[in-house]
Amino acid sequence: MRIVIVTGVSGAGKSQAIKVLEDMDFFCVDNLPPMIVPKFLEMCKMSEDKMENIAIVMDLRAGKLFENTVLSALSNIEDAGYNYEILFLDASDDTLVKRYKSTRRRHPLAPNDRLEVGIQKEKEKLEGIKNRANYVIDTSNLTTKKLREELLNIFEYGKKFEELFIGVTSFGFKNGLPNDVDLVFDVRFLPNPYHVDSLREFTGKNEKIKEYVMKFPETGTLITKIMDYLDFVIPEYIKERRAQLIIGIGCTGGKHRSVVIAEEIAKRLTEGGHRVQLAHRDIRKE
Repeated sequence: MRIVIVTGVSGAGKSQAIKVLEDMDFFCVDNLPPMIVPKFLEMCKMSEDKMENIAIVMDLRAGKLFENTVLSALSNIEDAGYNYEILFLDASDDTLVKRYKSTRRRHPLAPNDRLEVGIQKEKEKLEGIKNRANYVIDTSNLTTKKLREELLNIFEYGKKFEELFIGVTSFGFKNGLPNDVDLVFDVRFLPNPYHVDSLREFTGKNEKIKEYVMKFPETGTLITKIMDYLDFVIPEYIKERRAQLIIGIGCTGGKHRSVVIAEEIAKRLTEGGHRVQLAHRDIRKE
């Protein structure tokens, strides 16, 4: 019997995760108080309908029943001879604030206070179970489709889980740095297709622009050096259990050179087995 404990911060995507697990034939139970879990599992074991896969959502909606009993309940599950995995869903504070505002919901830990206060309280209270999690997925930059793919990889295809999510985004310096970027690579020294009349109106996703940018020796050297650096730092981020790494590739307007380089970096990282999401922030801006 495979048992998955689903938990994490409010607004990080637990409801979506449960839907995906249900599609994978998991028997799912939402908002179960931790102290009841061992008895529930015993009932499942004794049931005539053998349940091969069980997913249980436990989070702070249970209030003190969760805070005071979750770790002892996990110990009781182990003592009863059950193996389990913990899936923890997380997201950045900015992302959670945006999601709450879009749904006009109040945070359960700050019904009469600022959203940021509730988010911080919740993350502090969940730190213990997060540290015990087998899988920590930061959904800040994940679409519903990407989250589904991630869960399928873990629970159905059995692929090796890598906690670190890598976002690669192109941008234009004239429009400012992306708010969430961790590493920035400036590619403005490369020859600019904007100054070639026949290329100006295309973007870096066009083959003509790619050929122009990639034909210069400096471009190949730059990509090699960026990848050398990333090959060094990414394992260190993973060791530190870093949830996400956002890489910014910037040129002047974010339409030509940065797009080409970002595409190539994302491609190589993906080929290296990393979880990567590619974005072009300023590609459509004038």
